[in-house]
Amino acid sequence: MTKYLISFPSGVMQVADGEWDQVVEESHQVVRDMKAAGVYVFGGGIDEDVEPVAVAADGSIDGPRYQAFDRLDGGHTVIEVATRDEAIEWARRVAVACRCPQELRQFMFDAES
Repeated sequence: MTKYLISFPSGVMQVADGEWDQVVEESHQVVRDMKAAGVYVFGGGIDEDVEPVAVAADGSIDGPRYQAFDRLDGGHTVIEVATRDEAIEWARRVAVACRCPQELRQFMFDAES
């Protein structure tokens, strides 16, 4: 089984007035379906009101944010499935429910993690 990250930056999610409740319900239904299928690992949105903290390679605090990193925001879901095609299908369902494009990334296998 391989783990995948399904994600989108917060700026791409554009929901029309009056549709938010439906988007929330549909996206929650996809998560419920993932859980029922046994593929859901975890998910959630980045709390953009809380400033990130960067920790340098020597362990020191390197300011509020390491400038070389791209901004991380938006929503993220980690799933674990048998095939890439299955991961793509879940990403497709998330994209439809959230009404915005999703990026699918595959985690490298590491027996120690």
